[in-house]
Amino acid sequence: MTKDVIYRSCAGVWALLALSPVLLVSSPAGAAGKKETVTLCFEQQDVRPWRTEQGGGLNFALLKMVEQRLDLHFDYQSIPWKRCLAELKANAVDGAFAVSYKPDRRELGEYPGGQQIDASKRMHIDSYVVLRKKGSKVEWDGKSFRNLDGAIGFQLGYSVGDVLRAQNVEVDEGSQRADELARKVIAGRVAAAAIGGSDAHGLMNGPLAAQLEELPIPIIEKPYFLILSHGMVAARPQLAERIWRAIEEARNSTSYRKLEAAEGVRH
Repeated sequence: MTKDVIYRSCAGVWALLALSPVLLVSSPAGAAGKKETVTLCFEQQDVRPWRTEQGGGLNFALLKMVEQRLDLHFDYQSIPWKRCLAELKANAVDGAFAVSYKPDRRELGEYPGGQQIDASKRMHIDSYVVLRKKGSKVEWDGKSFRNLDGAIGFQLGYSVGDVLRAQNVEVDEGSQRADELARKVIAGRVAAAAIGGSDAHGLMNGPLAAQLEELPIPIIEKPYFLILSHGMVAARPQLAERIWRAIEEARNSTSYRKLEAAEGVRH
């Protein structure tokens, strides 16, 4: 092959790259594709500061650190919560986050620690609080409700429903989103709502805040985990343990603690 032919061949390749920047951009993804992949689903809505549908928030920052520590790749799926849990149970995904503990959720997947849940390997801690319409007389003293004149609403599939049912109060599980539930409170369709602390914070700093009140005592406070499918743990048990251990290490790291402090959330 002559020098002219070699030169023309090289020039053609560079011209192609210049016209197709996507080839350059896609190179890191190609490299990442060689890493071990773990598919995770999460709820298809913003739950700030923990996560957004676009992949922002503290949960994703934490999992990014886990990826870097273990040199693996998380493939994310944003889907409705009940469907996410159903796909976990069917081993259609490798894991789901962020999931609080309920005994019946052991059918869906594996928590860190096995039979003895290891809260040190949680992703974060959050609480459920009561929101009522401004001027309402509904009260929660940490043990029981008073002055209820209707149902307590909560979001579809959320674990706080079990806590409310144990109170023998009427419940309404007909809302997918926190803002939808808050509007039901304002409209008087439910007497009050049990809402996650981070969602409540957003609502009380948003356009609906003037019509709502947050009661001071939480209903419950609990840890939230990345739970892995039974199939994933059976097929890759060592990787499962490494992921949970890396979550604990990353959450306790100085860099992640700074992110938590900036958002004003509990460790």
